Amino acid sequence: MSKISLPQTCGITLLCTIIQSISVLAEPVQNNTVNVEPAQRETEEITSPVAQNPVENRVTSVSQLSDVQPTDWAFQALQSLVERYGVIAGYPDGTFRGNRSITRYEFAAGLNAALDRVNELIATGVENSVSREDLQILQRLESEFSAELATLRGRVDGLEARNAELEANQFSTTTKLTGQVIFAANTGSFGGDRIINAAGVELANDNPNATVLYRSIIDFNTSFSGTDLLKIRLDTGSNGIRDNATGVLEPNFGSVLDFSARPPRNGEIGLGRAYYSFQPIDNFQVILGSVLVATDYIDRNSYSNASFQDFSSQTFINNYLLLPINGQSAGAIVDWNPGGGAFKLRALYQAAAAFSPNDEGNPTGLSLLNRVLYPNATNGDRGLFGDPYQGVVELEYSPSRAFALRLQYSGGKIFDGRFDVFGANAELAISRQVGIFGRYGYGSYNDTAFGDLNPHYWMAGVSVRDLFFPGAVAGIAASQPFIESDVGNGTQTNFEAFYNFPFNDNVRITPLVQVITNPANQDSNGTIITGTLRTVFTF
Repeated sequence: MSKISLPQTCGITLLCTIIQSISVLAEPVQNNTVNVEPAQRETEEITSPVAQNPVENRVTSVSQLSDVQPTDWAFQALQSLVERYGVIAGYPDGTFRGNRSITRYEFAAGLNAALDRVNELIATGVENSVSREDLQILQRLESEFSAELATLRGRVDGLEARNAELEANQFSTTTKLTGQVIFAANTGSFGGDRIINAAGVELANDNPNATVLYRSIIDFNTSFSGTDLLKIRLDTGSNGIRDNATGVLEPNFGSVLDFSARPPRNGEIGLGRAYYSFQPIDNFQVILGSVLVATDYIDRNSYSNASFQDFSSQTFINNYLLLPINGQSAGAIVDWNPGGGAFKLRALYQAAAAFSPNDEGNPTGLSLLNRVLYPNATNGDRGLFGDPYQGVVELEYSPSRAFALRLQYSGGKIFDGRFDVFGANAELAISRQVGIFGRYGYGSYNDTAFGDLNPHYWMAGVSVRDLFFPGAVAGIAASQPFIESDVGNGTQTNFEAFYNFPFNDNVRITPLVQVITNPANQDSNGTIITGTLRTVFTF
């Protein structure tokens, strides 16, 4: 048989939903045998003068129809083609809807599907796969609905082009990009003539200037199996601990704004996280990394743990004695939740100079407390298993979301000085809005600049959610970060209050106030008062 070529159209899955809107057309055909003569007569009738066709005398052409009725010849012709060649399956809900009129664009979508199907049959080369009469009907229909078909094909081409662009620009099918930006304004002052540190060294004799500080992070979170995570974080910041008042006036006993203390600084871009976590068995997670932070997994607390979210002073977000290495360094962590029950066991090992093959090179991730206790930073043998290093074990009991108790131990060496610390971390939700929390620590630090020490630490506070506005969080807490009579002649006490207000889903604004009495355990130091306005953007 002779073959008539029809224009190919782009098939895209998105059209299926549109096409199915004409899944069933008018009434079912009683006989699957093709009757060419009625179709030809209808073709002749539609082109005949109106006076000779009283049934169709409402319009002069199908192209004038604003919609297509089940009684129209075009409707019935396409219905016959659909049923013979299996073009359209039906509505997703299985309904017939055979007496409903359809728009010309819906009709064009069905016609487009019929054209595609007939072209597929012609391409197979099977003899008599499509009759000449059916091809003539399709050509007539295509002519009548040429405008609608052109519009439809143009939209499909546009969708395919946009889809191709998206696929070309997609970074990875398994990587999710997230980010955070912190802007903060800070100011502070102190009473008296000067501020000295725990060793008696003068830190300031005048109030620091008000400052603006920032920190920005970008996370690349990649999963290969759905239960693993490769995290790479790039971050940058302003001037480190010296971009806020407490970093100048009280840098060693936990008063510094934690989000400002992390390297890098001065606008340099650095690697903030680089680790891989996976689950070899159910409820058992292993984390290995060249750049990880202990506080991402150890000593967490629902009310006091993230300096971009709740309290900002270091003494409030973690046990200040427990983790002499509290920043970015190499190590490994295991997190085990036996049977998914109430008990969880975590263990951590970190080396602050894992990249140093000898005793040269500067360790990373050390707590600011070490600057006072171990000022001789040249001691220690470095390396992955050398000094400085720490090991931590934490046992958590959380029978419900309302209560959690964590018991902790850490031990290791810092610049040839041995340390051992025991800690506790508890939280209790009194109601859905109100929670109380606290931490305690007791440790021994040997061979410090002050001799062998046995300091205590505590903090306690209350948090209120949805205060004044849905999603808002307020908190107030007090802490004594380093209670030790051999260091200074007083005991530093920190107070902090904040109100975290959600501006929208991605922006939160938090004013917070710090009050520090007897800074650096020196009763000659006047009280420090600082204020910070913190704005956090997440995306």
